[in-house]
This record gives sequence, C-alpha cells and structure tokens, in this order.
Amino acid sequence: MPRVPFALLFAVAAAAILARPVCARDAAEAAGPIDYERDIAPIFEDNCVYCHGEDESESGLRLDGRAWMLRGGDSGLPALVPGQPDRSYLLDLVRHVDPDRTMPPDEEQLPPEQIETLRRWIAEGAEWPGQMDATIDQSSDHWAFQPVTRPAVPERVDAPHPIDAFLAAKLDDAGLTFAPPAEPRDLIRRASIVLTGLIPAPEEVEAFVVASEADADAAYEVLVDRLLASPHFGERWAQHWLDVIRWAETNGSEANLYRKNAWIYRDYVVRAFNDDLPYDRFLREQIAGDTLGVGEATGFLVAGPHVPAATVGREPSAIRQARADRMDEVMQTVGASVMGLTVGCARCHNHKFDPLTIQDYYALTGVFQDVEFGSRRPEFGDNHPRQKRGDELRRLIEAERDQLRLVGGWEENWGAFRELHLPEVQTTAIRLRFKTNQVTLDELEVFTTGDDAENVALARSGALLDGYPRRGVENRNPIDRINDGEYGTMTWRAKVEPDATENAKDDGKPTDETAGKPWVVIDFGQPQTIERLRLSANREYFYDTDYLDKKSWLPRYEFDLDVRQPDGSWRPHTGTWHVNKHLIREHPARADRIAEIERLIAQLAEEGPRPSFVGRFVPPEPTRVLLRGSPEQPHDEVDPGGPALFGGDELGLTNASPGAARRAAFADWIASPDHPLTSRVAVNRLWHHTFGTGLVPTTSDFGKAGAPPSHPKLLDWLAAEFADPSDGAKPWSTKALLRRLVTTRAFRQSSQPRDDGLAADAGSALLWRFPPKRVEAEVIRDGVLVASGKLDARIGGRGYRIHNEKKTYAQWEVVDNHGPETWRRMLYQERMRRVDDGLFTAFDFPDCGQVRAKRPVSTTPLQALNLLNSAFVVEQSAFIAERAERETDSAAAAVDRCFALLLGRPPSDAERSACVDAAAADGLDAVCRALINTNEFAFLP
Repeated sequence: MPRVPFALLFAVAAAAILARPVCARDAAEAAGPIDYERDIAPIFEDNCVYCHGEDESESGLRLDGRAWMLRGGDSGLPALVPGQPDRSYLLDLVRHVDPDRTMPPDEEQLPPEQIETLRRWIAEGAEWPGQMDATIDQSSDHWAFQPVTRPAVPERVDAPHPIDAFLAAKLDDAGLTFAPPAEPRDLIRRASIVLTGLIPAPEEVEAFVVASEADADAAYEVLVDRLLASPHFGERWAQHWLDVIRWAETNGSEANLYRKNAWIYRDYVVRAFNDDLPYDRFLREQIAGDTLGVGEATGFLVAGPHVPAATVGREPSAIRQARADRMDEVMQTVGASVMGLTVGCARCHNHKFDPLTIQDYYALTGVFQDVEFGSRRPEFGDNHPRQKRGDELRRLIEAERDQLRLVGGWEENWGAFRELHLPEVQTTAIRLRFKTNQVTLDELEVFTTGDDAENVALARSGALLDGYPRRGVENRNPIDRINDGEYGTMTWRAKVEPDATENAKDDGKPTDETAGKPWVVIDFGQPQTIERLRLSANREYFYDTDYLDKKSWLPRYEFDLDVRQPDGSWRPHTGTWHVNKHLIREHPARADRIAEIERLIAQLAEEGPRPSFVGRFVPPEPTRVLLRGSPEQPHDEVDPGGPALFGGDELGLTNASPGAARRAAFADWIASPDHPLTSRVAVNRLWHHTFGTGLVPTTSDFGKAGAPPSHPKLLDWLAAEFADPSDGAKPWSTKALLRRLVTTRAFRQSSQPRDDGLAADAGSALLWRFPPKRVEAEVIRDGVLVASGKLDARIGGRGYRIHNEKKTYAQWEVVDNHGPETWRRMLYQERMRRVDDGLFTAFDFPDCGQVRAKRPVSTTPLQALNLLNSAFVVEQSAFIAERAERETDSAAAAVDRCFALLLGRPPSDAERSACVDAAAADGLDAVCRALINTNEFAFLP
C-alpha cells in the first residue's frame, strides 16, 4: 500500500475538524462577549418581565433592573450573583431544577442556547449598561426600627410626674381627664397583685388605710418599696417572662417527656428579678451564661417545645428536619421575647412585612448553631451557692476515694453512668471483655488523671475503635457510636449468640472464657495515663427525663479490663468482679466507704451543680440558607449574625467562630442601649403587666404587622430612661422602672367608669381610669391559699407534682391537684405541656405551646363551676371558714373576717345579713365559695 504523506493527512484532518457541526457553547464563545441589549434583554422581555417587572412582581422578584436581581425575590436567594452562575437562583429556575418552581411557569424550558447565554452573561459579570451602580435602599422608615431618642417631657403643672405629663397631653386631645384617686383598700390590693401576685393580708390592708389617712403619698411610697423588696416580687415577674418564652418541663411532642431539673432555670429567673439584675445583663446571661458563670440561665434558649431523638427515629432526612425545627424554636424564643419580631416568618422566604430576609434568619440560626436541646451540668461561678456546696461534697467524696485507692479500684453508680476507678496505669490502648452475650452502650469514656482529666477515648480526639460485633443488632447499632461523644438512643447494641466463636482465633483478640462475647478495644494512638472509665446505656434518658414507670436504667455489665504492653501483648489490669467481689472480700471496710460515696453522690445531685435541662452544646456546623426552609435544599453559606437592618451583619463572626463566642457577641449586640428594639420591647412589656395593655398592644410584634404605639413619645422616653436614667437610678433596672410606673397618678387613680370616658375611649387605652382586668389563674389560686393561711411561701426549689408516672408514649394524667404537698404558689407546679390541670387551665393558664406575651381572657361557665365545686376550692373554703370562726367570737364577726381575708374589706350591712343567713343554712364554707366566685375577687380593683 503506498505511503500517504504526513502533510496530506494533516490537511485532511484539519478540514474534517473545520467541517464538523459547532456546539452551542462553542458558537456562543466564538461570537465574543455577551451584550445585554442584544442578547439578554430580548430573553427577559419575551419571557420574564410581564410577570416580574415594575407593574407586577410575582414572588417579589423583579427582572427589570440589575439591583432587583441582586436582591432576589421572596425566596431570599439572589437571582443574580455576578461571576458565579452556580449561585444565581435565576439559572435554577430556568433550568427547572425544582419542578415546583420553574420559569417560565407551566411551559417548556427556555431553549438551551438562551440558557447558555444567560449563564455566560452571569459568568462574565452580568454587565448591564446604565445599571452597574444602581442600588436598592433597604432601610426602613418604620417607627420601631429607628434609633431611640429621648423626647422632651411636656411641661404641665397638673402632672408633675413625667409619665403622667405624657398621658395628660393625650387625654387633653380626647377631652378627658384622670379619674379621682383610688380608695386605699383598692390601691393596696392593686399594687400587691401587680407587684407580687399575692393579695394583701387583712392586717396589711388596715395598716395601710390608717397610714393613708395621715399621709397618703408617704404611706404609698412605703408600700411600694416593701412590695418591690418582697421575695415574692421575683416569683410574680418570673411568671410573666416564662409565659413569653413558653417555658415548660415537658417537651410537648408525642411522647411529651419530662425535662429533668429544668426548674433550675425557673429559679434563676426568680432570683434575677429579686436581685434586680440589670436587664442587659439578664439578656447576656440567658444567651451566653455558660461563659459568665451562670450556666443555668441558658435554659432560656431551650425553653420551647421540641421532638426528642427517640420520636424522630433514624431516617437522616427526619433527623435533619427535626434539627431545623429545633433551631426555629430558638428563633421564636429570641425573636418574641427580646427583639419583638416575628423572626420565624423569614424561615422559608423573605419576611412579608418587615425588612428581614431569609439570609437574616439563617444568619441568626448560625449564632445558636452550638445549642442543642438537652441537659448538661451548668457552669457556675465560684460564688454560686450550688457551686460552693458542690465543692464541699466533692471534697468529701475525694477523701473517701483516697482511702479506696490504697487497696485498688472500685465502681461508682452515678445514675446516668457507672464509673470504674482503676489503679493508675500508662498504656496506648485498653480492651474490655464483657462477660455477657448482650451489651448496650451509648458511650464509653476513658479519663486521664488529675484535675484537668480529659476523655481520651473520643473519636474526634484521634482514638481508634475496634470490637466485636462491629455492626450491632440488625446492623442499625454500630460500635462507632460508643466514642462519638453523643449520648442517648443512638447506641451500640451488641448481641452474640452463645455458640459464636468466630472472633476467638483472630490475632490479638480475646481467647479466654469471654471469647465469643462482645469486646471493645480503644487505641489512644500514644501513651496515656488513665485512672477511670465511664459506661452508659442511655445517659440522655437519665439526664433529660423522669417520671416514667419504665425507666432506662443502666445494667451493671460485668467485664475484665486489659491494657496493652509496649510489646503489643495484652495484660489483665482489673475488672468489675475484681473490684466488686474480690477486693471487698479481702477488705470488708471498703463496702462502707463505697456506700458513703453513693450517699454523697445522691446528696450532690440534689444540692450541687447537677445535669439539668438547660441545653447542651455541640460543635457548630457551617450555616446555609435552606431553600423554602427545607434542610434537603441547602443553598448559600451565611455567616452568623443578626438582621442586617440593625447592623447585625457586622458582628465580625464567621462559620469558624466558636459557638460560645458567637452567642457572646450576639448578646453584647442585642443588649446594647443603641439597639432600636431591645429597650422598647422591654419597657412595653413592663407597661403591659402594670396597666393590662402595652403602649404597643402587640407586645411581641413591633413590626409593620403589629399595632402602632398609643403614646409613641412616652414609649421612647421610657426606653431611653430604662437604659440611661436621667435621675441617676441604676441603668436597666426593672424595679426602678416599675417604681416609676406604679407611682404615677395613672396607676393610683380609680377604676370606676365615667360616661365621657366610655364614649371616647371604651378600652381605657388613654388611661382616663385604671383599666380593670381579670387577674391571672395563678393569682386566683394563690389568693385562695393566702386567705386560708395554707400557702407554703418557700422560694424556689423543686416543684410539686400533680401528675402520674407514665409510660414513654402514654399521656400525663392529673392525680392530685389539691393536697397539702400542692400548697405552694402555682409558679412551682410542674409545668406540663398539653395537659389540663382540671381547674385553672379554664382561666386561660397557658399550655406553653405558643408564645404568650399577652394571655387571652375568656369567660366560660366552667370557670364558675371550678370555683364552686372543685376539690381544691371546697377544701380551701373549709379552711377559710375554720380560720374565720377560730379568730372571731360570733357568726357576724366570722362573716366579716371572711370578707377581710378574701376581699380586703368589711361587708355592707345587707351583705353581712345575707351571709349570716347563708352560713346558718349551708355553712360558712359555702359563703367563702360564693366570695371566691365574685368578680371582686377575680378582678383588679
């Protein structure tokens, strides 16, 4: 065959290449750079602008301006990211990546060449003549988003109190005036209930009436100071805060499991209000208390409901969804209580009313990415009473341990885990050989020596894990879970059939009588000096829940412990049989020391720092915007921060920032006096609980969908005064501000109606009279106990139970809600979500499933029936009647005493006569039940 010249072959090949069809991308690139007017504008005009232009912008998306595209629509994702096609949501829409969101809608995709043109335009920088410098003003003129400025106080001779001066100016505009002063009996009852939630004792009422006759102003000043100093003040105002954040002691899910020791957060709130902790410090501690020596304060972050892992299951998508839902609960808590914004509305798209974007929402979740619902041992400062008591008890435990160390190891039962103390040894690896065929462990920890002991068994610390069987029961419970640092239902469940011997012959594996049984090897990678092990089967259940009639107790697994020698061989070191049987047989006195340790452990759990449901911390993951709120559609990564509108994007945080640092920076930002919402929201809430309605009636929504303030200048004056008082008072002082409020003429005036006031302002929003309101459920209940003399006035501590023990997925049932053990304030009744207590739920006591910044007030027949016939009221009415008869010497005097105990006043002649007759016919306790059912008892005077 003749040889073809190379030059001829090259020429033919080149011709073939030039003759082949040109692909769309090659053709486009050959045509040069994209020109907007020539290449892009026709695509938009033919397919997009009709629905996404100035006249109509569906989904909030406009494509008639570059700045609008950079901003994006309601989805919160930018339609255009110059130079980054993969981040430009417009391309996802035209490519029909999500079948539920396509452009053009209900039509075929754009031609491939047009999509490629859009891609190239974005990749080249999205040049758009005349619009390269265009921006969109994203500022807001909404009143609540403007800086707080201190307005001048109106000068009024008739209203020397600055708050009254603002109110009087509004009353003038409506042609109204303040009402006359309230009667002393009404005023002491009103002030006592508002400030402490308790009705005054008859002796206190009479003393105040006498003092008021001499000098009403001086008597009232003394009364207010006494009420503010009362330890019951903190109980009253703690309840208001707990309402807003939906705090409860169960998780509210299908299982509705108990949250063990969550009550220490409740006690923290009571203490904070009693100590008049400055409000800015109060916020900082609740957001980052773990860094400030008050770790129990972070119970705030996990106050909302959540679905526990046992209910979520093991499906990865369900686990991701549950995690996103838990973060949203944190957002609701922070948004409603501190910021006064419906932050959760931006979870799936930009907020419909307020300038909060979906990026703002996920930046905010980034702040709290290290927070997880669960328990931990709170961080306390050295002077915290629990820390000091805990230190004392631990010293006693260590003294007993020192004696035990003289003769070998021992085992301790801490409830959540068992801790094996072993003779100190240095090794590179340990091996546990279990003597049972079945083992369930959620975590195995190995600790070094000394005060700074660390767990060297953690996988993230480099420890390598081996064992048998690795896969666990049904291959769903792998061995890797025992050193992942996570406690709970995700366990290693090892089950070996009695005749299994497959692991007995492997090199380096057990070959003695435990062969064919589960075993574990943990290789530290380097020599470590170790002295104790911890094993648990479901530590989460012990720490997080209680009151189950089938508890997940940790079995006492029997095992032998070997240590690896320098030559790689294994040497027996100790074991459960050795420390629990052999050593005690040789040294019987050890049993008494171990028993004393167990006693001290129980005492430590009650009196010292204890694992409590105040949240636990996990390594924070990078935060991404979730398209439509779905964790299955993660999009752009965002840095942690607050809403950009308020400068929250300038906190200097990144996804590499530690979790505690994120929360601390956010706490400093939100608690700043310069933040436009923080002080406004706080003073408005104090006003609401003082006068019954806030200056902004929507107390947890200061956004555009909320109500405007009735007295905007007064609100800003109060906000400025709260953060920076002009009279030299303590900044951010709740007690100082409340003292200002309750010493006003507005608060001290009568609540009696007038025709002119009802005609002009039926709701009393302008405060032409003190607005009467029904008191809360707990005020009614606690008032009955005060009248009977049965109130247990102890402050703080464990609450009282009215419920049963239940199976995991059963429901709570009220067992006893009126016995002597329940005679504490209702604040201390264990708070169970989705449970009707059978009595005071009828009075709109919240179930803690929703934010209750303002409780609803209903009127139903059930309320009257409960106050007439419930076991609690029947029992307490008998006590009140018995007390009245014991303290008086006639039927008429006993009736007078019942009126004084319950209503704080003597009866009229007609009332006395009718009640004496009723008592003779049906008993004095029937009269008491009738008085408890009066509006006078249930309403603020």
